[in-house]
Amino acid sequence: MMEFELFPDEDSGAADAKRATTIQSISVAMRFLNILATAERALPLGELARLSRTGRSTAHRYMQSLVKEGLAMQDPVSSHYDLGAAALSIGIAALRRVDAVEMAGMQMKQLAGNHAISGGVAIWTDRGPTLVRWYRSALFAISPVQLGDVLPVDNSACGQVFQAFLPRATIEAARRIQPQGFAGDPAPRSLIERIRAEGWAEMTSHLLPGITGQAAPILDAQGELSCVLTTITDLGKLNAPGDRLALQDVARLINRATGGQSALDQS
Repeated sequence: MMEFELFPDEDSGAADAKRATTIQSISVAMRFLNILATAERALPLGELARLSRTGRSTAHRYMQSLVKEGLAMQDPVSSHYDLGAAALSIGIAALRRVDAVEMAGMQMKQLAGNHAISGGVAIWTDRGPTLVRWYRSALFAISPVQLGDVLPVDNSACGQVFQAFLPRATIEAARRIQPQGFAGDPAPRSLIERIRAEGWAEMTSHLLPGITGQAAPILDAQGELSCVLTTITDLGKLNAPGDRLALQDVARLINRATGGQSALDQS
């Protein structure tokens, strides 16, 4: 078994600070596991030591302990280290517990509370993109948009994102039954491919003059679409130009948690 040492951590900001204990060895071990997780190949001991900012002897002790627990593995020929079967099992188990819609909903509620942006989460139904979470910003809101609404397949940024990640036949079936008022010109294939590659869509004045809609996909670890984040705003009401890209930051955060970020990086 891996040996852990209790490491006292003192808050020096207060005269009567209480001493807290952290398990330092777990923190260091996680540093090595994170390095292996982000690496694109197995790593030699020297590189692990350099990336973890530890000595070779320390790196060797930790890696041997991780190998013993099945969290890492060592190639018998090259002696390089990689993630072990136990680490993969833990990761898969964690991903199975991720509820992408709930996680996305919490993040979108916070986004609407902090910016002049109303937004929510859409899933696909046979009628098209359907809002299952929707949060109105106190700074900007369009009252007709509400929970349960179906959005246009072609005439919305959200619909374009679904087009980028769902089979064409699925899109066509919903397009045929959507209301006539939803009709718009289908996006060219080049745009749909760009949306898939960038994980981002934006349309302005497509439904209401001066109103911008944005959307971003949330993927699972296999690269399958879980849901779509979507927002509406008047860009002139944002506090700063950088707020326009706030949805991208939220999408990256959620996709890291769901395992979908690596799938986007590879697309």
